[in-house]
Amino acid sequence: MPRVSIAELTSKRITGYVNWKRNRRKHLFGNTLERVLADMREAKPDHVAITGDLVNLATRTEVETARLWLETHFDPQTTTLVPGNHDAYVPGAFQHSTAAWRPWMRSDEDDGRKKMFPTLRRRGQVALIGLSTANATLPFMATGDFGRKQARAAGELLDEAREEGLFRVILIHHPPVRGAAHWHKRMHGIGTFSKMLKRHGAELVLHGHTHLDTLYHLPGKDGAVPVAGIASASQGPGGKKPVAGFNLFEIDGKPGDWRLSHQRMRLCDSGTGVNLIDAGLIGATA
Repeated sequence: MPRVSIAELTSKRITGYVNWKRNRRKHLFGNTLERVLADMREAKPDHVAITGDLVNLATRTEVETARLWLETHFDPQTTTLVPGNHDAYVPGAFQHSTAAWRPWMRSDEDDGRKKMFPTLRRRGQVALIGLSTANATLPFMATGDFGRKQARAAGELLDEAREEGLFRVILIHHPPVRGAAHWHKRMHGIGTFSKMLKRHGAELVLHGHTHLDTLYHLPGKDGAVPVAGIASASQGPGGKKPVAGFNLFEIDGKPGDWRLSHQRMRLCDSGTGVNLIDAGLIGATA
C-alpha cells in the first residue's frame, strides 16, 4: 500500500487512495510482478518497453521507490519507458517522476536542455519513439493529451528513422484508438495521432492504460499498423481484468520487407510460470 502523508491527501490523491483501499489493492501487487519479471528474464528479450503507470498516487516515496526498482531490474540501455497518467497524478508529479526516471526515458542525443518528449532511441535495426500523454486531471478522470506540437515533432522523428531504414516502434500510454477506453479515461488527440500515423507511418504501436490484452490495427503510411495493449504487470488472479503477462515481439527482415511476430504471455493462476495464449504474424511490409 502506498505511503501517503496528510498533506499529500489534500488533493486528487484522496480519491485515488480511497479507490486503492476499496478496490485495486485486492488484486494488484503481492508477488505477481516478481513472477512476471522472472519469466521475462527467461525469455531474454533484447529490449524491454514499459508503457507507464509505475506508481499509483505519484507521491515522492512512490516515485523514489520506482526509481530504485528500475535501477535494480532494468538497464537504461535496454529498457525504454514512457509515463502514464498515474505518474502525473497531480500538478508537479510529471516533472518529479520524469526527472527521477530520465535515464530510462531520454533520447540518445538528449542534452537535458529541450523538452523531453517525443524521444528517439536507436537500438540495432529498431527505433523507439516515446510519446507522452500523461497529465494531471480532475478527480475521477484519467484522460490523456496528445497535441499537434508533439505530433509534429514525433512525425519528424518517424521520418528520420524511416530514412535510416529502421523498424519504428511508438510507445504511448493511452490507447490511440477510438472506443478503446471509457470516455473519462480516453486520449484527447486521437485524430491528431491518426493523421500523424497516416502521414509518417510506423511499424508497431505499444500502449498501456487499459490493462487489457488487445490488438488493433490503424491505417499508416504504408499499410495497417499493429497497436498492442497488455494487462497490468501487477494484476493478480480473481479480478475483473486479465491476469498479468507480457508481450513478446520478434522483428525480422529489412526496410520495405519487415515481418513482425507476436507472442502474448499470461501468468498461470497456479503461479508456476506463464502460458502462451496467442501467437502469430501481426505485421508485414512488402
